[in-house]
Amino acid sequence: MAILLSLSLSPHPPNPKLNSLATTTNNTAFTKRDFILKTTSLCIISLTSLSPLEKSLAEPPKPSLSGIIENTKSWSQFYGDGFAIRVPPQFEDITEPEDYNAGLSLYGDKAKPKTFAARFASSDGYEVVSVVIKPSNQLKLTFLEAKDITDFGSLREAAKIFVPGGATVYSARTIKIKEEEGFKTYYFYEFGRDKQHVALVAAVNGGRAYIAGATAPDFKWNDDGVKLRSAAISLTVL
Repeated sequence: MAILLSLSLSPHPPNPKLNSLATTTNNTAFTKRDFILKTTSLCIISLTSLSPLEKSLAEPPKPSLSGIIENTKSWSQFYGDGFAIRVPPQFEDITEPEDYNAGLSLYGDKAKPKTFAARFASSDGYEVVSVVIKPSNQLKLTFLEAKDITDFGSLREAAKIFVPGGATVYSARTIKIKEEEGFKTYYFYEFGRDKQHVALVAAVNGGRAYIAGATAPDFKWNDDGVKLRSAAISLTVL
């Protein structure tokens, strides 16, 4: 089971306050609707596919982790349920509002969980930064509560969970962040599929997996990849 972060954007992205896709490109007509369908299908496929990635992971990585903005403190910081993430300038908060009336019509109903814990988009809607939270036992069947990303296995082994089959992996890294009680481990993957480029960071805390992803079409990544990569890497589990 693989997880890929992507967003379904409306033809005209909304304009709420920041708390914290028809155009032609190259020789192919690529509309905002095309982008919505592509990213949505990527998300669905990645949730149901399981395919070995040894070949992709064995290829020499292309972009390196050094291609980031070292200081993102000037960016707005969004605090969510157990996590924080930096939001690139001019990105709009397009997180779906919680439906507080859901589940109240019938006794015992439960509100439908939100798909995204957070999601932000550039003004043109092509570039997206999002966060998904999943119970760790939904990603890897076990009776034990995962306490760290390493409970999913090595960086290579965990790629089967976080990177969809058929993707080309450009880079994969283990990141260790010093905390009061030791080090917190994050797994970083950068990959491409169906003309989409994704930077993904995952961590685990308290039996929940936190997955931050920044995605854009290849033609946008050449200009804004550093910014998007930096946003994904800014994920902090609290």
